[in-house]
Amino acid sequence: MAEPTRPADPGPPAQARPADTGPPAQARPLRTGPPVQDAGAPVTVRYFAGARAAAGRTEETASAGRSLDELVVELTDRHGERLAVVLKVASFLVDGVTCHDRQAPLPAGATIDVLPPFAGG
Repeated sequence: MAEPTRPADPGPPAQARPADTGPPAQARPLRTGPPVQDAGAPVTVRYFAGARAAAGRTEETASAGRSLDELVVELTDRHGERLAVVLKVASFLVDGVTCHDRQAPLPAGATIDVLPPFAGG
């Protein structure tokens, strides 16, 4: 036999919002990505396949607190047009997760994997 249902507890009564007493707060842009822990701590950039060949190295560090798009500009400035071509078609993982928001700040200490398109079977 089913137990009788009780009405849901409505919780405490709503309280009135306090009056604003100071200057209006400045609007800040909303962050949609992971929180930035320390803008000065470096991120690690790891290159794979064609990206490794274009960069001439397997890994390096870069400043945190910037977006992926800003990081791409920095890496292009460091390594030139050959890497820029690869970065335009590459996928990026931030701490092992595909990055969909290229404007979100990169978290300090993150590992960024640069994955060019792979061929094979």
